[in-house]
Amino acid sequence: MAIAEFILIMALGMPAQVPGQPAVPQTPAVAPPVPDPFQAAPGDPHRDRRETHLREVKKLTSTGSNAEAYWSWDGKRIIFQSTREGRDCDQIYVMNADGTDQHLASTGKGRTTCGYFLPGDKRIIYASTHGGGADCPPSPPFTPGTYRWPVFSTYDLYTAKPDGSDVKPFLAHDGYDAEATVAPDGKWVVFTSERSGDIDLWKADLNGGQLQRLTDAVGYDGGAVWSPDSKLIAWRTNYPKGDQATAKYRELLKHHLVEPMDMDIWVMNADGTGKRQLTHLVGAAFAPVFSPDGKSVVFSSNWEDRQGKGRNFELYSINIDGNGLVRLTHTGNFNSFPHFSADGKKLLWVSGREAAAPRQFNIFVAEYH
Repeated sequence: MAIAEFILIMALGMPAQVPGQPAVPQTPAVAPPVPDPFQAAPGDPHRDRRETHLREVKKLTSTGSNAEAYWSWDGKRIIFQSTREGRDCDQIYVMNADGTDQHLASTGKGRTTCGYFLPGDKRIIYASTHGGGADCPPSPPFTPGTYRWPVFSTYDLYTAKPDGSDVKPFLAHDGYDAEATVAPDGKWVVFTSERSGDIDLWKADLNGGQLQRLTDAVGYDGGAVWSPDSKLIAWRTNYPKGDQATAKYRELLKHHLVEPMDMDIWVMNADGTGKRQLTHLVGAAFAPVFSPDGKSVVFSSNWEDRQGKGRNFELYSINIDGNGLVRLTHTGNFNSFPHFSADGKKLLWVSGREAAAPRQFNIFVAEYH
């Protein structure tokens, strides 16, 4: 999901517990005040001095609105989505790990999202609407106090070489297919799909076989990622509360829209069993990634920004038992889409710090400890 779509989310209370899932202790809903503005650390000017888990922060992009940056398997390249070069919506780009050689890796047509390297780094996988037309599909009009995200039915998954050539469809199907990530063991792809009639998580092997539906609760499931040992999956949810909310959700989905104003992070086994809610926070929690040791999940949330009406997103870490919530970033702006390098030493993320223009978001990298 594109970064510009999330900065408009307005937090509206606690997410629902899905029927049949055990209750767990909830994080208190009362949030502290909005933090002070960015405070540069001595000798590390891109880092806020309160960001004690980060070191040697470097800025990798300086143009466009960038989002969802993910490492290659060898740590030498980064794939990301960006609106730049006069285009009206996101395309997929690839760059070296130091930010050099930024180049287009998608077709330049339609709208794209969620690029990821396949094992061996010789091919990439991403979602695009270009099969439905060369133009950017229109987003719904924005109504103050309401946030609706389009799940474009023309989104399909494609694989290609990192230079953008040799584009091939992957599991082509009518309706929304996007948000694919690959298990660290290189055996599975998990992705978000509308093929069940709802927005659910599915997995398949790298040849498109052994297709399996992983979620079946009514509501939006998306943004799934794997644990380092490929045994767990974390993802974001937006489950409607009660009959009226469920009816509204189903009606919006008929028009390929969802209204994810509450979201939380859930965790399950890789076969879809053992589902449990990990976060219980006011507002939106999304973009999870497992820590290198697999003992915690890093994610983005606006839960502390009550005074700013939910527009300030920061990175947090939480243990996989739901305890030990720790704040990682302190910019008072936007921080999201974290991703660890395969060796666990570096963290990529997208931030609004040092933006040269409104809604400019850049990719940063730091040593993580």
